[in-house]
Amino acid sequence: MAESGAYAANGKVKCGWCDACGTLLLGKRCSRCGYPGRFFEINAPGDVRPCMGDSYGALASLLEEAFGAHDPLAGKAVFFNKVPGEDRTDEVIVGGEVVAVLRFDLVEGRLKTELRQAGAETLASIATKNVVTVAGVSGHLKGKSVAGANVVDVKGEFPAGAPLIIRKGAKVGPGTALVDSGSLRDAEKAVRIKDIAVPVERPPAPDSGRNEFVEANREHLETLERTAAAEIRGFLEGKDIPVTSSFSGGKDSLAAFALAERTVGGVELMFTDTGLEFPETVEYVHRFAEDNGLRLHVAEAGDGFRQNVDIFGPPAKDFRWCCKVCKLGPIADLIARDFPRGTATVEGNRSLESFSRAGTEFVSRNPFVPNQINLNPVRRWRAADVWGYIWMRGLAYNPLYERDFERIGCYLCPSCLASEWRNTARIHPDMHADWEAHLRRYAERRGLPPEYVDMGFWRWKSLPPKMKQLAKDLDLRVEREGGDGVSMSMLKGASVCVSGGYSAEAVVNVPRVRDFSYVDDALRTVGETKFSPEFDIVLVRSDQGRARVFGGGQVSVTSSDVAGTERLFERAVKAYIRAELCTECGICAKSCPRHAIRIKGGMRVDSAKCGRCGRCERSCMVVHYYDKITGGGPASPPAAHAGGSEAPKKLSRPKKKGGRPKRL
Repeated sequence: MAESGAYAANGKVKCGWCDACGTLLLGKRCSRCGYPGRFFEINAPGDVRPCMGDSYGALASLLEEAFGAHDPLAGKAVFFNKVPGEDRTDEVIVGGEVVAVLRFDLVEGRLKTELRQAGAETLASIATKNVVTVAGVSGHLKGKSVAGANVVDVKGEFPAGAPLIIRKGAKVGPGTALVDSGSLRDAEKAVRIKDIAVPVERPPAPDSGRNEFVEANREHLETLERTAAAEIRGFLEGKDIPVTSSFSGGKDSLAAFALAERTVGGVELMFTDTGLEFPETVEYVHRFAEDNGLRLHVAEAGDGFRQNVDIFGPPAKDFRWCCKVCKLGPIADLIARDFPRGTATVEGNRSLESFSRAGTEFVSRNPFVPNQINLNPVRRWRAADVWGYIWMRGLAYNPLYERDFERIGCYLCPSCLASEWRNTARIHPDMHADWEAHLRRYAERRGLPPEYVDMGFWRWKSLPPKMKQLAKDLDLRVEREGGDGVSMSMLKGASVCVSGGYSAEAVVNVPRVRDFSYVDDALRTVGETKFSPEFDIVLVRSDQGRARVFGGGQVSVTSSDVAGTERLFERAVKAYIRAELCTECGICAKSCPRHAIRIKGGMRVDSAKCGRCGRCERSCMVVHYYDKITGGGPASPPAAHAGGSEAPKKLSRPKKKGGRPKRL
């Protein structure tokens, strides 16, 4: 049998199943019984994971609610395969087949299940409700609707939209109710048939659990371990550098740590307490270190999130400013303090976790964390590989994984699913209520509807197509317009100046959270400056030209050519925003090769040391998210037209200046 996870046609992935042991095969054959495996297909990318703890209970309850039975799951190995959807969408794998899809309905705010052909065939003989028998219809019925006149039997009561098992003679299949059960027989369109076929004879699947899964895949898991160990050992050979593990409390970092510890030993843990961690995670990390006699280094973010959230607005999947403030800044401080010679850090980054990690290599560097080399030994592993390895090595894992969480991070992370946010309300209602109250205040200030919070639209700064369509279907305006506390209005693009050369002007509105002398310091990274504290004016002279930045937000630049004007304008505006929105994370100071920057209430720059290389600008979170912070406006002014001066152009509506950020 080919390696499990190989791509088939039409966006499908081939997986293996051992019918003798009743479990998923990750490798070429079953290590427990030698069975070569049976292929079945799932949707790409195929990041399969085992169904655990509360997840099993949730699935069983949904099947019981819909069909009055969940017996086929009892004692069996169940796996989930995450597929694209508005929120949580999992294919349910039992007996080596996809039997159902579990998804979270954002409109109704609850989990639902939809049967697939194999599931309908499995449940048909034992279901006590949601079963509809039809007759008098022929031809190709897949995807077709059936009139009530053709309904000959209805078992149970159900609403419109409910999942059904459809019977027609010897055939069985999954379907959906188009009307409620009471109106079924009179409806022109009563049910829709998703699929229908004569049931396939299936031998009873044996009971199977974690032990069977591990033993069936032991050879594969040991091969993964040897491969990862060889990579780690090969990189570290001949290098005198401390080895650490970025230990987040999640499953992937646990597996990565175990690989490194078994390979080289003496690995020290680094944990970033963002101030937004689940209490279970904090307790687990400390207990794991203590139980295993490991040295634990903790980076504290304190209340950094709450000090900045009113300026930047809620974090989003496409605007994760919080990671720079609450993770990367503190961990950069920790490394500078505890590992001044630098460190090789083993991390649990996996390519299948997200689109942004799809190209993860074994060795990587994060530009926001100087003096650290990242090693990614589990980058090509599936979630099932990770869990198999954890169970094989008997590693203690975060108990939240038993509470129906797929991934574990900050409790209010925008990247978590709405279904997981509902779990947070269940186990930590106070934490959930605190963030929801903040989101509702934010939505009210910006004229956004309740659905902005209730349906999780806040999780995106710019909505992806699937969420745009959902908002359109519901006739909702839920996308954030403009920046959160920052905006820019162009008065004149890069245009011919009457005094010669080219010029550009704009008004930048930004919350004034610190003295204007900090703007002078930031502009020192652009050119030589002169600062008038009496009038809040900074004059800048650089190789590109001249700039003036005023306390009222006006930015004016002149240069001999268009390119110089655009470049100087961009750097001047970014320096102004950097100064006022500085989160004091300190990454810029650590990135400066001349040690020209210190953090004291904001960014201070020693102009005598500064080489104006731009590294501090490139390492700054504010600059990294410039387009998001300013509401998508350009980083440089519109280019000059051949005809000369350009009419004033408003890029975004200026916002009222704010004061210091408030706490949640």
